[in-house]
Amino acid sequence: MSARSPQAPRSPRVLVVDDEADLRELLELTLLKMGLDVDSAASLAAARARLVDTEYQLVLTDMRLPDGLGLELVREVTAAYKNTPVAVVTAFGSTDNAVIALKAGAFDYISKPVALDQLRVMVQSALRLNAGPAAVQAPSAAPTASRLRGESAVIQALRAQIARLARSMAPVAIHGESGSGKELAAREIHAQSSRAAKPFIAVNCGAIPEALMEAEFFGYRKGAFTGAADDREGFFQAANGGTLMLDEVADLPLAMQVKLLRAIQERRVRKLGATAEEPVDVRIVSATHKNLAQCVEQGSFRQDLFYRLNVIELSLPPLRERLDDLGVLTAAILERLGTFEHKVALGPGVLEALRGYAFPGNVRELENILERALAFANGGVIQVGDLALKGARLADMAAAPLPSPMPAAPSAVPPPNPDSLPSSLPEYLNQVEREIILRALAQTHFNRTQAAQLLGISFRQLRYQMQKLNIQEPEA
Repeated sequence: MSARSPQAPRSPRVLVVDDEADLRELLELTLLKMGLDVDSAASLAAARARLVDTEYQLVLTDMRLPDGLGLELVREVTAAYKNTPVAVVTAFGSTDNAVIALKAGAFDYISKPVALDQLRVMVQSALRLNAGPAAVQAPSAAPTASRLRGESAVIQALRAQIARLARSMAPVAIHGESGSGKELAAREIHAQSSRAAKPFIAVNCGAIPEALMEAEFFGYRKGAFTGAADDREGFFQAANGGTLMLDEVADLPLAMQVKLLRAIQERRVRKLGATAEEPVDVRIVSATHKNLAQCVEQGSFRQDLFYRLNVIELSLPPLRERLDDLGVLTAAILERLGTFEHKVALGPGVLEALRGYAFPGNVRELENILERALAFANGGVIQVGDLALKGARLADMAAAPLPSPMPAAPSAVPPPNPDSLPSSLPEYLNQVEREIILRALAQTHFNRTQAAQLLGISFRQLRYQMQKLNIQEPEA
């Protein structure tokens, strides 16, 4: 018998592990109809034997097996067969088990009773993952460079971490200071995943009026409310098959957090005015500059939603911890700012001056500094004086964690001694609040966005309090 031609197509092979004969048969038939080869096992021991003899493009396992837990198989496959995604089947309502499996390295999960449409979507996504992002891009599309520029050790470690977690469908929570590139990281995760050819939708949760949130996220039917003249898709439908980034997720009101949790758990959404839910296939990536665990303790963020979003954590380093990348970042920004006819160059000592700066606003602040400097530069050459660096230096930060606050107006209401009470509580509280805000503004050199972050409030809240307390920005 002649050897098989290397050009002959080979169907992907899937291993189904489940001790329920009826469910195992249903899964097998569904996968066979998709044109896949299927092997099955009713126990951990049988599955292990299959894995030794055969290479699989996907392993689908139940969480409870006669001789152990499917979680054991998840860990073993993840460790020994790194190119084989493994998905789990969980009992109805056992979302905690699904989160545990995702943290252990599972590619994705599906709940009982198994919805065959969701199963097919998950399997197709896993098979695309094996093929790599290039397989789902247009044949003529050239590979793109990483959005995260730099060659420092921390940025290389970050890129390696993104490459690993891009192979999973688990939710990712990105943490980092304002301006550190959270959306860039989210886009990089999407670009390296099997969802690269599908939409990437980024939503600023803090910029949507609370009354419109449900309609914006889930869409609405014509006539659902006054002004709803036509059917409209929401963010979940727009991101179907791709990635939905929830930026500043900590700003979501509690009422919306409940609805978002259900949509993530059930993978279904109901439009306003509709009677039936519709399935959505979306990977969630969230980002915030706030400490979500602290928000949970304070009661402003639901613990169950926190656990659903925080399956995989990704922390972005601030620019001051990756100053080796400053040259690469500066060159990329200047290339974007310049034109073909007018190239931008740096004068002597400019990079050294930038390296001595702390960049509390991170890469976004670097862009602003260079753009402002270019406006003042002569002949397209930026000099040190054009940078107009005002604020924290690295040496200052090391020497004094808390800069001295800017002088405040004399207190109109002196603080009471421990044995007395203030003569006017509202005036006293206003004075205390004024002094705290002035300290935060002094520490950030009157950068109101950063001051709001230090105080754990939104920019709009800070602006309102400054107007109420008559706090004026000092003249330059």
